[in-house]
Amino acid sequence: MTQQEILAKVDHTLLKPESTWAQIKQICDDAIEYKTASICINPCYVKRAVEYLNGRVPVCTVIGFPLGATPTAVKVFEAKQALADGAEEFDMVINIGALKDGDYEYVKQDIAALKEAVGDHVLKVIIETCLLTDEEKEKMCDIVVEAGADFIKTSTGFSTAGATFHDIELFNRCVAGRCKIKAAGGIKSVDDMEKFISLGADRLGTSSAIKLLKNQETGGAY
Repeated sequence: MTQQEILAKVDHTLLKPESTWAQIKQICDDAIEYKTASICINPCYVKRAVEYLNGRVPVCTVIGFPLGATPTAVKVFEAKQALADGAEEFDMVINIGALKDGDYEYVKQDIAALKEAVGDHVLKVIIETCLLTDEEKEKMCDIVVEAGADFIKTSTGFSTAGATFHDIELFNRCVAGRCKIKAAGGIKSVDDMEKFISLGADRLGTSSAIKLLKNQETGGAY
């Protein structure tokens, strides 16, 4: 794949709690220069980033992040605020405890309420694969599709592990083209990015893609 083909699938991400506006502005500048799919940032910076970018790169934000343990009404409020601030894409975290309890209807309604709130805008559903069994991951593939979301996403990057090749293969098999797939968390090399895409990932969530690709371009080590 070419560098630009990879970058066109990257949500250029900065979600650290200590992130400053200067750092957010830098990823905006990088996203403009390298033409990434979006930037993905915390909700408090959405309005400012939208104004700064002025339509040059879409802004994605996170909802119920990183635990997913807030009530649905709170997630909906958060999404509506971000929508009013100009966010175009939304990455929500499921209620993992509800999934573990087998309360699949709650999990589905939680996602469906967010999709209703954001309408035609892209909704990606983070299921935090490192905390789930394969059976739970397979179940979530169906739930995400039935709830009307646009993507199923592996990870927040704030739990015990990130995306794995196994999880993307599982997603690709179970969603069978019914929704798109995002790999996020722990992407450490250009080879990783290419492998995730070859296995079926339509988006990559990483803070490292531009640095890794620039390093490759100059012949350096990752």
